[in-house]
Amino acid sequence: MAIGRAGKSTNVLSSVLLQILLYLSAAYSVFYFLSTLSMIIYKTNVLSYPNDRLALDVCLLFLMASLEVLRVYWGVRGNLQESERYTASNLIATGATVLLALYFVIWQSYVLRADIIIGSILICLYGLTGIVGLGTLARFTSAYS
Repeated sequence: MAIGRAGKSTNVLSSVLLQILLYLSAAYSVFYFLSTLSMIIYKTNVLSYPNDRLALDVCLLFLMASLEVLRVYWGVRGNLQESERYTASNLIATGATVLLALYFVIWQSYVLRADIIIGSILICLYGLTGIVGLGTLARFTSAYS
């Protein structure tokens, strides 16, 4: 409980756990992006990677990276400002990045064991962030109704 400007007590609704998960997922996403890009380069040199699929995989990886930047930004901003709109945007972006992570784990042209391991960790991290973000959004919504 914090004291507001008018001397009245106000409740802090932002989630420390969500903030930690957002920072953790941001750091892991950098590792995921670099390792997945390295594995794509390795696959093109060792395996006969179809050119159209290579372009698709690289474009989807960069799309995932850009969505990740927006997801973390909206999540941090929504959590700290206790904004329903940014927190909901974060959850939508989390859903989109989960689908892209599933693509790299399941539907990519060549899936290595390393792809499965690092992708599964990322999906679990997204799941935790999504669950905590949904609870935080519910807390914001119920407090401002």
